[in-house]
Amino acid sequence: MSYQTNQDLPVNVRARLSEVAQDFYRAAFNSALHWYGDESKAHQVAWYAIRSQAASLNSSISSSLQML
Repeated sequence: MSYQTNQDLPVNVRARLSEVAQDFYRAAFNSALHWYGDESKAHQVAWYAIRSQAASLNSSISSSLQML
């Protein structure tokens, strides 16, 4: 089952993520579900996408701070 809105996401996802991150998680989940056809795998992919995005963001912030 794909998620149409952030309110459809599991409670633990909504509790841990900001609204923007929920949008990202939902998009990653829906795409992975379409690709793999497995909800468990889709959740794994979505969490990996969130972690990767956060790591990328932290790296960008660190690089920006080093330039100051």
